[in-house]
Amino acid sequence: MKSLQQLHTFGLPAHCTDFVRIQSVHSAHTFIAQHLEQPFYLLGQGSNTAFVADYQGTVAEVALKGIDVQENDSHYIIKAAAGESWHELVVYCLKHTMYGFENLALIPGTVGAAPIQNIGAYGVEVERFIQSVQYIDLKTNQVHSIAAKDCEFGYRDSIFKHALWQKAMIVGVTFLLPKAWQPVVTYGELAALHAPSAQDIFNKVVEVRQAKLPDPNVLGNAGSFFKNPIISCETLAALHQQFPSMPFYPLDAEAVKIPAAWLIDQLGFKGQFEGGIRCHPKQALVLTNAEQGTGEQLLSLARRIKNAVAEQFSIDLEHEVQLIGANGKVLL
Repeated sequence: MKSLQQLHTFGLPAHCTDFVRIQSVHSAHTFIAQHLEQPFYLLGQGSNTAFVADYQGTVAEVALKGIDVQENDSHYIIKAAAGESWHELVVYCLKHTMYGFENLALIPGTVGAAPIQNIGAYGVEVERFIQSVQYIDLKTNQVHSIAAKDCEFGYRDSIFKHALWQKAMIVGVTFLLPKAWQPVVTYGELAALHAPSAQDIFNKVVEVRQAKLPDPNVLGNAGSFFKNPIISCETLAALHQQFPSMPFYPLDAEAVKIPAAWLIDQLGFKGQFEGGIRCHPKQALVLTNAEQGTGEQLLSLARRIKNAVAEQFSIDLEHEVQLIGANGKVLL
């Protein structure tokens, strides 16, 4: 049995039957051929995964490295291997005057995980820069490339969470960064910046994230535990009769996004413990491993929050973090 405690940022006590680190496409093909009929779970840096029980199978860490840059008249074409650190790719591009990723600074995880989650922050989602995603079909062991338009990107969502969940091993992502860079400063603290450079935006994003969110290297967590729910404008109007101060962000003529942190905060969960798991006292959307918590305690607190929000606001919270139990994905 291999301990998983150091392989996911929540740091929960859990084990797997076997562990493999995949560092090349060749070794990926070999692994898939050997494990075709056996249970396995693909892992990046473990920043969006919580192992809530001992996993009865092999955990395979996708650790392929490499960055290749080409360009044409209008764009930089960046091909990055799945095991590259996302934040380090952001820093690399900034250093080489290729701009666009700066709003997504300090998001933990790997390049390969970025399209799965369609990572986003401060008014930018990664889908706007993705040209294609390269993956190995786990059934045929063949390499495929899927265009961004076919990835079914949505809010913290993609085809890799649905039709291709546990059916594809992402090995690389191709990005297009426009040479005609335009800053995105419509969100939160960025709006106060005056004529910022990409470096200015990067610096502010890092500053804000470090102030608001606990460092997983210091306090075990996986960032935002729940997605911000999307509801209809009609539902919002009804809720505003009872909760007039409920904040919202318009998405289109028919839907709005509600801050999950506000919902959780209204119910007094900030700072609450369930065993060693705590709802962070500064950011209600983050659950932390404060005092040697367990997977069962994490599930218990998350379910309490989800049920309380449903009862009070008739809103169904979805968890953003992948919860992995003995036989794979666990739902709240």
